[in-house]
Amino acid sequence: MKSNQNPTSGTEVVSVDGLRVHYERAGQGPTVVLLHGSGSSLEGFERVAALLSSSYDVIRPDLPGFGRTGPRPDRDYRVGTYARTIARFMTALHVPHFAVAGNSLGGNIAWNLALDAPERVDGLVLVNATGYPGKSLPAGLRLARNPLLRPVLRRWLPRSATERGLREAVGPKSAIVNDAMVDRVHALTSRPGNRSAFVDFANTSQPDRSGEITRISTPTLVLRSAEIDGQHFARDIPNAQERVHPDGGHLLPEEYPDWVATAIAEFLRTKEERR
Repeated sequence: MKSNQNPTSGTEVVSVDGLRVHYERAGQGPTVVLLHGSGSSLEGFERVAALLSSSYDVIRPDLPGFGRTGPRPDRDYRVGTYARTIARFMTALHVPHFAVAGNSLGGNIAWNLALDAPERVDGLVLVNATGYPGKSLPAGLRLARNPLLRPVLRRWLPRSATERGLREAVGPKSAIVNDAMVDRVHALTSRPGNRSAFVDFANTSQPDRSGEITRISTPTLVLRSAEIDGQHFARDIPNAQERVHPDGGHLLPEEYPDWVATAIAEFLRTKEERR
């Protein structure tokens, strides 16, 4: 599990589970891991990381199948597999315990990690996280599940589709979707193997572990946009705190990074003071 600098991207790289996991790390203090959502990359938490790094050791990986890390050789995109990979990733970085915050899929991975390795997770922040059945799917996942479109999407995705997906993912007052953002997301999505990995991920059968959520014992903060539906973490996790943003969309860490970073910092600071 050797870690080294990647000179072409500015990220660092560590070998885990046969993957070259790309990540960025900045700051000093207690460690916080930030996990992005599906179709995104470590840039999804860029501004949040910059704000937190004055007080924390902030680590942002590109999850397998996305960003610069690229597809898994075994094509296993179950959330439980993601959680085990992140645990081994943190072991490779010699970090025995940490807080973890995740957006969407990243939040799903985070709470699965808290269930499976509670001795390692000091704090849990779920940002528009997923994991309950019945949640409405974004357009990209719906398209990737269409048997007629799957072969096409493995080879080609128009930039216009990337832009449309981003605009659907943000709140009505958000102005963050511009040419630079669309170009960045589209370029990372178009890296070799990533489109096919997204189709594999979208068509992976995910075991329903929502009945186990009540067993989470890690101190938890739930950050949710008012328009996000069907998720009940604040109800089901004992003593969980919740904050709701009235205007945010699915990409809350990019739309309102100051709000997200402040909420995370206050939660972690309060948690430390209570120890």
